[in-house]
Amino acid sequence: MLQQLYYSIGREQILDILIWAFLIAGVLALAVMLYWQVRQSKALKSELEQLGKLQKHNIEYEFVLEAMRLSIWHLDVRTMEFTFEQDFREKGDQFFVNVDGMSLNDSVMAIDPNDAERVGKSLEALCQGRTSSYHETYRVPVTFGNKSYWEESYATVAERDVDGNPVRLVGTTMRIDDRKAMEEALVDARNRAEESDRLKSAFLANMSHEIRTPLNAIIGFTSVLPDVEDNEERKMLLNLIHENTQKLLHIVDDVVNISKVETGKLELVMMSFDLNNELTMQADAATKDVKPDVTVSTSFANETQYITTDHKCLVEILQHYLSNATKFTDAGSIVVGYDQPNEGRIRIWIKDTGKGIPENLQQRVFERFFKVDEFVPGAGLGLSICQTLAYSLGGKVGVQSVLGEGSTFWVEIPIQ
Repeated sequence: MLQQLYYSIGREQILDILIWAFLIAGVLALAVMLYWQVRQSKALKSELEQLGKLQKHNIEYEFVLEAMRLSIWHLDVRTMEFTFEQDFREKGDQFFVNVDGMSLNDSVMAIDPNDAERVGKSLEALCQGRTSSYHETYRVPVTFGNKSYWEESYATVAERDVDGNPVRLVGTTMRIDDRKAMEEALVDARNRAEESDRLKSAFLANMSHEIRTPLNAIIGFTSVLPDVEDNEERKMLLNLIHENTQKLLHIVDDVVNISKVETGKLELVMMSFDLNNELTMQADAATKDVKPDVTVSTSFANETQYITTDHKCLVEILQHYLSNATKFTDAGSIVVGYDQPNEGRIRIWIKDTGKGIPENLQQRVFERFFKVDEFVPGAGLGLSICQTLAYSLGGKVGVQSVLGEGSTFWVEIPIQ
């Protein structure tokens, strides 16, 4: 009996121990599960926060792309086909639109022919792994019309195979018309500044000589005039002073006239007059300045020809042409005339048998301060003024010349 009692008590203790052991194990398991759930909850919360940040980042990323008007593209090096992630460039019929699946060759062919070869070679070098990045600017012709716009592209390798060869490229493209326009404006401003500096130097070099020559003559002859008693000699000196005064006045008039045109202060006064009479008057006036072996004549297409233009501007052009003809023609003839009007325009010309102009210099004779012969007096402004005045009248100027045979200077203006 006693042994059975001890045995029964021992079994109950063992059972209690086992129950307590199971309870403790269960509590520990619940604690572990609770801890694991808390950690999972924190991890999930962190992932949700990261996802939210990523979504916000993507939205901001798209805003930035849209603000910069960028296009994001990928190029599969194995298939040589493009896919476009986003394209925020301007769209419409006047712009080239890229589409998914477009081949590299088709994309390059859409570029201006002057840039296509360079851009194609640069992309091929990146695809073949010979370069690590790509950056090009190029023109893209507009689908409708003869215009084009500028684009700038960047690209790099986004994925490589096990051998390190490029598999996929990622790049961006953006319109840069405004920047190119600014660059062109800066280049134009620089060129105009350089041209202005060149003209200033030429002006000072030419004017200092051309003004000083008649001025020295005026001062010299004036200083000796009081000591001259012979009337004939005094008359000769007065004529020389008058002649040099007119030369000086002519130079100043040229500078003033070209300044008026440049500043927009030249006012045109249109009037109708008989061109035949005006050309005859100018030819007669030039007769007194020609050399002894030179004759001056006229040749008109019509017996009477009325035109409507600024009389003063046309006369100034004719006088400059005749002045050059008389200076460079030592023998032969000077002919003043015009051709039959055509399509509301008339070409007036002055032909001489002077020394002529070399072919390589004929395009430069209308430049300011340019002189074919530096030893012949003149400021180099006359023909430049003729060109400017002709443009003001809605016309143009030109010259045909053969060295040693003579020149024909012409001005073409509207009749009305």
